[in-house]
Amino acid sequence: MSRIGKNPITLPAGVTVSIEGTTSVVKGPKGEHRQHIPAGLGFEQKDGKLIVTRPDDSKTMRARHGLVRALIANQVTGVTDGFKKSLEIVGVGYRAAVKGQALDLQLQFSHPLEYPIPADIKIICPDQTHIEVSGMDKQRVGQVASEIRAFRKPEPYKGKGIRYVGEDIIRKAGKAAGK
Repeated sequence: MSRIGKNPITLPAGVTVSIEGTTSVVKGPKGEHRQHIPAGLGFEQKDGKLIVTRPDDSKTMRARHGLVRALIANQVTGVTDGFKKSLEIVGVGYRAAVKGQALDLQLQFSHPLEYPIPADIKIICPDQTHIEVSGMDKQRVGQVASEIRAFRKPEPYKGKGIRYVGEDIIRKAGKAAGK
């Protein structure tokens, strides 16, 4: 049996889960989150826990079992605590600021970059070299953080660019080291 799929999902107080066909709807303190889930699995709620069950041990059902459990667990976490990704900007003259509904990035291009902030995502800049992306949907938060990082990925010689906080950049030696 799936190690992830067989674990029950603990539902905190104030969180409700309902399955409507192939859509799971989770409501909590931060709002409501809808997620498409594959069909064919069973769900039962008891004692403040949700248990995902599968009808048989076919390969597709075993794969979906862990997937669906993880998706619903992420929904529960999203409506209670939310998800956050932190980015840092390294480089002379590189900076970021939130202006209205757009993230303004100065990354030594000939023009500033404007990234429109999606409605379901919150972006803040505590200072000019840090960006915090937060929201209810784990996938959306990761996608938006990845799109921002893609504007100027860290380069391997000096490490300049946008990186995740705590990300290790493998540095290369320059030309002088080869002599």
